[in-house]
Amino acid sequence: MNSFDNRQILLYFKNSEIGNFFLEQLILGCGYPVTMVQTIEEALVVAAQNNFCLVITEFDFDSQGTSDLIVGLRKVNPFVFFMVYSPNFSPQLYTEATKFSISYIITKPIDIDYLLFCVKSCVKQHSFLWSLRKENEIMKEQNVNFQKQNISLVKRLEDSTKNLAKLYEDLRSTYLRTIKALAQAIDARDHYTHSHSQNVANYSVRIAERLKLPLREIELIRQAAELHDIGKIAISDAILLKAAALTMEEWIEIKKHPQVGAQILEPLTFLSEVIELVRQHHERFDGTGYPAGLRAEAIKLGARILHLADAYDAMVTPRAYRIEPFSKGKAVEEIKRNTGSQFDPQVVEAFLDIVESL
Repeated sequence: MNSFDNRQILLYFKNSEIGNFFLEQLILGCGYPVTMVQTIEEALVVAAQNNFCLVITEFDFDSQGTSDLIVGLRKVNPFVFFMVYSPNFSPQLYTEATKFSISYIITKPIDIDYLLFCVKSCVKQHSFLWSLRKENEIMKEQNVNFQKQNISLVKRLEDSTKNLAKLYEDLRSTYLRTIKALAQAIDARDHYTHSHSQNVANYSVRIAERLKLPLREIELIRQAAELHDIGKIAISDAILLKAAALTMEEWIEIKKHPQVGAQILEPLTFLSEVIELVRQHHERFDGTGYPAGLRAEAIKLGARILHLADAYDAMVTPRAYRIEPFSKGKAVEEIKRNTGSQFDPQVVEAFLDIVESL
């Protein structure tokens, strides 16, 4: 088997009600290579030899074997996704699964369509993350080369106009590729929010134009909107896609994503102004937001615009925790009700001027 096939899936079921053969044939039908093992030891051996993107196994939080398997496989491949099966649903099941960053949980009765959706989602996410890591490695190498070349360019400025222009174009192309890859990685996480970043970008630009902001600032806001949720890559799907109310521990994890997003983007020094908007996009006008509890003018205007656009799109589109979205009218009333507390009044005024055309 090709050890560099990023779509490989590992199956381990000791006492499965699903059946290894049935599950193998189901996944093979989707075009993904499948490896079945009989023991934890065998699973660790084949994992060291193959780049598995997904492991599907049974989950028994009373069994030490389950946790040993997950911990052992993550040591071999820290980027592997896990999907688990348990015959019985319980709150403790989700609590334990969260501890181990399980992406999806399948329980009886088994929904084949949902099972295949989960498999395809994990494969797609792994593929995007794999591409993203490769892109970051290339960028780091390019940044080192740019720094070395710039030292030489300072000494030979008059004779280096053509080279300097080429470096600028290379940097700009790399920047645009990075923006696209990061935005795609965000949108691939969940079928409910597949166009969320683009929606937030469209709303934010319209609000910024209504406020008559300079073109450069509008472009920074658009870029920040496309990247505002990149930090959610670090959050388990068991939390991010949970339909029930979040626990306090899960809510704490969710609230980390603006800071994590800023940290992911920090190596891209040419995005410094965008990074700060990403970091602040959940700050509230009255100071009760996160991560820093900034208030009023201490929050960048672009971040205040992103916050309203993000909230509006979350209200008018379906979510795992709320399948039925708000109507436009109900969403507008909710924004009006929170003017001066959650939202900046001047941003709300501009939003209300353009909302009917959205």
